Amino acid sequence: MKVQPRAARAVPAPILILAAMVSIQLGAGLAKYLFEIIGASTAASVRLVFAGAIALLLWRPSLRVDRAALPGIIGLGVAVAGMNLCFYAAIERIPLGMAVTLDFLGPLTVAVIASRRPRDLMWTLVAGLGVLLMMKTGGSVSWTGVLFAIAAGAGWGAYIACSEVVGRHTSGHDGLALAMAFGGLLVLPVAFANASPALFDPLVLAALAVVAVLSSLVPHAIELEALRRISAATFGVLMSLEPAVAAAAGLLLLGEDLALVQCAGIGLVIIASAGASGSGSTKAPEPQRNLEPVPI
Repeated sequence: MKVQPRAARAVPAPILILAAMVSIQLGAGLAKYLFEIIGASTAASVRLVFAGAIALLLWRPSLRVDRAALPGIIGLGVAVAGMNLCFYAAIERIPLGMAVTLDFLGPLTVAVIASRRPRDLMWTLVAGLGVLLMMKTGGSVSWTGVLFAIAAGAGWGAYIACSEVVGRHTSGHDGLALAMAFGGLLVLPVAFANASPALFDPLVLAALAVVAVLSSLVPHAIELEALRRISAATFGVLMSLEPAVAAAAGLLLLGEDLALVQCAGIGLVIIASAGASGSGSTKAPEPQRNLEPVPI
């Protein structure tokens, strides 16, 4: 067994999770800079191809898997591909903080449906009010971007459901690595269909590889360490801060300022997510969650 460095063990779990969120949003911010060069769909698809290839090299999964795991692996690959393409299409059109907050509605909806507790419907209403406040931009809003973000959230919800199936029928990271590779194969035509000559620039390819590492491998490794120390419910509450981190990243990295009423909307979604998690209704995503997030 690989022993964790003392420095890593000394860092409190909440700080580790915050670092994972920052890494994800740095990756999303860098990716958005690439949109003007190669386009959102190309950036999303090539990033996913890189992430799948790195996952195969890193975890070297066995190709002999239980037949019962195949539907889950296929579904997980489709969910990863769909949510990443939709999320990058969303952040091309709307601010990063808004996109991540709308994206968060996916796992929140899964949590509320799974709980079947009447009181958890309250969190749905709180989140809905938060979304309405986020639409108060004081100007025009790209509803296409909003729909892409909601679609990405649906993909995230499907990701959680498929991850549970894969987790039951595979060991280690084999199922996840195979699903990531399958997702990369699915988006490979997209990568080349809209490819521009700039895609083959070594600097652009290097930047996309960095995005794959920042948005996938680094947060996955960090959260895996954090999940060894805290409960799944606590993890879910802490992850509810991600929309706020995304809003801060959008402001600092991309100059995407949000109105006060929109910040209040993000706050309500955070409260709803934390409330659903803290009530025990949310089963926090397994460590696999951040190999491809949010999609982000």
